[in-house]
Amino acid sequence: MTRTKTLATSLLSLTTAGVLALGSGGGATAAPSVDRGTDASTVSSLSTSDSNTADYWTPERMKNAVAGDVLADKALSRGQAKVDLGALHVSPGPDRTLTIQGQKASSAAPQSPTVDRKANASEAPVPHIGKVFFTLGGVNYVCSGNSVTSTNQSTVSTAGHCVNEGPGAFSTKFTFVPAYSNGAAPYGKWTAKALYTTNQWSSSGDMQYDTGFAVMNPLNGQKLSAVVGASGVQFNGARGLVYKSFGYPAAPPFDGESLKSCSGTATDDPKDPQDNTQGIPCNMTGGSSGGPWFIGTSSGGYQNSVSSYGYGSNSTTMYGPYWGTVIHGTYQAASTAP
Repeated sequence: MTRTKTLATSLLSLTTAGVLALGSGGGATAAPSVDRGTDASTVSSLSTSDSNTADYWTPERMKNAVAGDVLADKALSRGQAKVDLGALHVSPGPDRTLTIQGQKASSAAPQSPTVDRKANASEAPVPHIGKVFFTLGGVNYVCSGNSVTSTNQSTVSTAGHCVNEGPGAFSTKFTFVPAYSNGAAPYGKWTAKALYTTNQWSSSGDMQYDTGFAVMNPLNGQKLSAVVGASGVQFNGARGLVYKSFGYPAAPPFDGESLKSCSGTATDDPKDPQDNTQGIPCNMTGGSSGGPWFIGTSSGGYQNSVSSYGYGSNSTTMYGPYWGTVIHGTYQAASTAP
């Protein structure tokens, strides 16, 4: 298990330095399975040079941005076997005609359709968690993201499908708005200088690797984590942990204007076990994609997954990728970029 500790400012009640620590996972009994294609050097990236990107994202455009789940239809038109963009997971198969990552192991069965769908809670804005806005094919989209500890003090985590179509083009006009709330950008709009995702995502849309990172430009002479703080990250850890996830669900019945959270013990995806993903009880919809998963019950824990997909329009479980060797390599490439 690799952990990179939290980097934060006096703005947050977190630690104030980043360190790298190695140790074994604790509290969960199941060992992580091996990544498919563990070559950590397989990283896809794009340097961006969009001008006036921050000015582009007016309050009106931010409010009207489309939740990223609709990109699933475009992925299908390219013949991709399976893509989730938002909380709508599209996957062919006889039982999935349209289906659009604490400390205790669990082998609980998948949730019943009768489970209460209100598996979320409202949250006050968190400085290091925000919305990410981007364009693809001339359309404005929205996901969620989080500032993570990094050598460059400028790295944001999100879902792979929020930085690249998977497979397909990279996003443009990528902008992070930390602590977004009802159109307000209290810490400004941070534009990306480079986007990173796994080669497995950018080349084939492999859900096991649906994670992306963005390196942000300085704003007003300051780096991102110096202004909003940053979360520690963990890779190659135990499975079956207790998580709290955050995001800005924008597809109905939500409006994307405020932060939501979900909490629960992670269990393996019983429908697509080959993807190595885990799920927690959650009914957040499109727009929550890329929101961080923290180990424990607060936003102050280590992050080691992002919201990726759910099954069906009435999904009560949100799944996220296991952060193993490949995603760790992608994080390292982004977090150490100039």
